[in-house]
Amino acid sequence: MMKDTVSSGRRDDARQAAVPDLSVELAGVTLKNPVMTASGTFGSGAEYGEYVDLNRLGAVVTKGVSNIPWEGNPTPRVAEVTGGMLNAIGLQNPGIDVFCKRDIPFLRQFDTRIIVNVCGKTESDYLEVVERLAGEPVDLLEINISCPNVKEGGIAFGQDPGAVERITAAVKRRARQPVIMKLSPNVTDIAEMARAAQAGGADALSLINTLTGMKIDIHRRRFALANKTGGLSGPAVKPVAVRMVHQAAAAVRIPVIGMGGIATAEDAVEFILAGATAVSIGTANFARPDTTVRVIEGIEAYMRQYGVTNIKELVGAVEE
Repeated sequence: MMKDTVSSGRRDDARQAAVPDLSVELAGVTLKNPVMTASGTFGSGAEYGEYVDLNRLGAVVTKGVSNIPWEGNPTPRVAEVTGGMLNAIGLQNPGIDVFCKRDIPFLRQFDTRIIVNVCGKTESDYLEVVERLAGEPVDLLEINISCPNVKEGGIAFGQDPGAVERITAAVKRRARQPVIMKLSPNVTDIAEMARAAQAGGADALSLINTLTGMKIDIHRRRFALANKTGGLSGPAVKPVAVRMVHQAAAAVRIPVIGMGGIATAEDAVEFILAGATAVSIGTANFARPDTTVRVIEGIEAYMRQYGVTNIKELVGAVEE
């Protein structure tokens, strides 16, 4: 009996000592670990280069890129709120030409995957960027369909399932890289939107984008943001995000990337158990630029603690 107990203990020790495999696959693209940056919170990597070793990240997701330079919204554009922040940056960016000339060469210096976030106000805007990126050395495209569709009165592409399927199909026809559709949480049924993106040919989904919110300065009796409304992000949105990721992952057969309020490894593991294959970290980068690396290390520690040798064992493993 003693011998069996000792043997069992040795097996357990060996399992604990084994180096956990954190690699994940998104649409045929292998990432060394499931941790990436959330678009709009990390620039295109250069801003964080002195704080974070980009070689350690699973992927860098760039700031939104449009077909022409966007100036963004008037200031003030950011406001702190309990549990997070509001932003109404307006996807300010220098446009696809500058991005290709400046940002892609910078990111190519590092051993990490490059995911380009694409934004637009019309279908042709998206397609122009997607076609321009077809010959560039980037790994995946993330299509931000929370942008206002100017031809449909300003409603976001991602708030109508028909529009989601159409824009996804149009992008897929032109794209050379796998396509991730980034879903808006400002909808009634996130599963319906997930299925619509899958029907359009999406290779993966990412969610959630920010929730629409507002803050008023009661002393000045003015809106805190010049745009009046902005996108709420940070810890306050995490329970909503976890719920939506779980619903989306259950509704589709393609990988889901979870995001929304992730600041610790525990947060990231929660999303993975809910069904996310990978996770993106956003607002937490502003408070602690090294959050991504700390989360990677924390996930590995969690796997060692519970004897998990392959992170794929955790995806969707929450018990019903």
